[in-house]
Amino acid sequence: MNLTLVIGNKNYSSWSLRPWLFLKHHGIPFEEVRIPLYREDTASRIAAYSPSGKVPVLVNDGVTVWDSLAILEYLAERFPKTGGWPKTLSDRAKARSLAAEMHAGFQALRIHCSMNCRRQPVAKELPEDAQKDVARIGQIWQDCRERHANDGPWLFGRFTVVDAMYAPVALRFWTYRLDAGPVAQDYVNTVLGHPAMVEWIGAGKSETEVIQAFGNSPCSASRPRRSRPSISASTTSWLLSGTGTDTPVALRIAWCLRSNTSRTMPSILLSWPYIVTARTTSRS
Repeated sequence: MNLTLVIGNKNYSSWSLRPWLFLKHHGIPFEEVRIPLYREDTASRIAAYSPSGKVPVLVNDGVTVWDSLAILEYLAERFPKTGGWPKTLSDRAKARSLAAEMHAGFQALRIHCSMNCRRQPVAKELPEDAQKDVARIGQIWQDCRERHANDGPWLFGRFTVVDAMYAPVALRFWTYRLDAGPVAQDYVNTVLGHPAMVEWIGAGKSETEVIQAFGNSPCSASRPRRSRPSISASTTSWLLSGTGTDTPVALRIAWCLRSNTSRTMPSILLSWPYIVTARTTSRS
C-alpha cells in the first residue's frame, strides 16, 4: 500500500494540514511531498500530481484524490478501523454537516486570520463578520464538547474527520488570541497539544519561505497598519468593467483596494498580471 501526500508550506497551508494530521494521528505510513507555494515552478510541480493544480493531493496505488475533505473521506473509507466518522447515524450526519460548514464557510476568518505558525501570538482587532465566525466556531466546539465530554477529549469524543477539519482553526485561535469561552479554549489546548500538531508547527516555524500574500512577518501583529492605497475613480471603473473571465478577478482587486488589511498590496500584485492578460485576450 503506497500513500503519497502532496502538501504546501507547513507555515501557511491549512488545507494540507488536515489530511496530514489524520494520517499522523492514526499512524498510517505515507510519503510526504512538500511543494512550496507561490513560486515559478509551483504550478508545474503540482500539476504532476493534481489535475486541479492545488494541494493537498493524495496518491494511493493509482488512485488520485484532491481536496482536503475528499481525501479525508477517502482515508476514512480506505482505513475503516480509523473510525473517521462517529458511530451513530445522527452523529455522522452532524459531523458531516460540521465538516462541510468548515470546508465551505468562515471566509471572513480566513481572510483576516490567515494561518501562520511563525506569527507572534498577539490579539488582533477583527471586523464584525470575522467576529461572527469566531462566535459560531466557539458555539460548535462548546456544543460538541458538552455532548461528548464523557467520551473523550475530541469534538465527538474520539478523534474524527471533524477534528482534522477544525485543527487549523484551533491554531488560528491561539495565534490571534481569539476568545470563544473556556470550553473552546480547552479544545484548542487539546488540539495544539497533539504530538503531530507540535511536529507540524515546529516544521512550519523552521521554514524560510515568506509568502507576502498571507501577511506573514512573524511580528506583523505589532506593526502599525499601512495607510490605504489611493485609486482614481476611472481606474476603479476600469477594474469593474470587465466581462467574461476577468470579472471575478476585477471584483477581487477592487475589494483589495477597498480593504484596510495588510494583505492589500500583495493581493493586488499577485492578481494584476491575470487581469491584464485577461483584458488583453478579450480585446484581441
